[in-house]
Amino acid sequence: MRKKIVAGNWKMNKTPSEAIELAKLLKDSDTSKCDVVFCVPAIDIIPVGEVIKGTGIGLGAQNMYFEDEGAYTGEISPKMLVDAGVSYVIIGHSERRQYFAETDESVNKKIKKALEYKLIPIVCVGEALEEREKGIAFEKIRMQVKLAFEGISAADAEKIIIAYEPIWAIGTGKVATDDQAQEVCKEIRNVLNELYGGVSENIRIQYGGSVNGKNAAGLFAMADIDGGLIGGASLKDEFKDIIASVK
Repeated sequence: MRKKIVAGNWKMNKTPSEAIELAKLLKDSDTSKCDVVFCVPAIDIIPVGEVIKGTGIGLGAQNMYFEDEGAYTGEISPKMLVDAGVSYVIIGHSERRQYFAETDESVNKKIKKALEYKLIPIVCVGEALEEREKGIAFEKIRMQVKLAFEGISAADAEKIIIAYEPIWAIGTGKVATDDQAQEVCKEIRNVLNELYGGVSENIRIQYGGSVNGKNAAGLFAMADIDGGLIGGASLKDEFKDIIASVK
């Protein structure tokens, strides 16, 4: 059975001192029923790591480059992340694609490099509202998944987490219904089954997009939703309620 995973994406929020306070507030989150991860800004990785040490909470980064080191001003390498105690890394978030020209090709390169360093990639896919209204949401997501996993073995694919985040639901207060989210996550698993056969049943798929303490239980109860990638609600005590909704 796939273990649920609830990861908080803090995005570009919290100075190091603020991050320490938030980590202290959330560090007693229940990790007995699901994996719990804090994906924090790069400058907060080391101080937050110190706060959650020994708690069972995983430490995640929000991005990384696909080279080990070199003349890439402003970038962070997987080598640096691992040395700082990071275990997870978000790759291909829609905001990275929209604002920082991230492509399916760079996402694929980052996934491969993360796996090389034994980092667990949380790979984001999702459609815009216009694409959903035109009826091409499945086509868009199928393409994103296939390109993300290109050249990746079945053994490595099992280590990857996919986060389905409909772009129209991120930070808008709009949430896909339980059935809408399940429908897409099931289609993602169908694509994975085409690529890897039965291994697809071992790959975890999260839902993300305005998840909160009230709607999390319904979403997480769906057959192909294995937890959530949480934005705004991960910045407050409500994050514990979302974790507690895992059955």
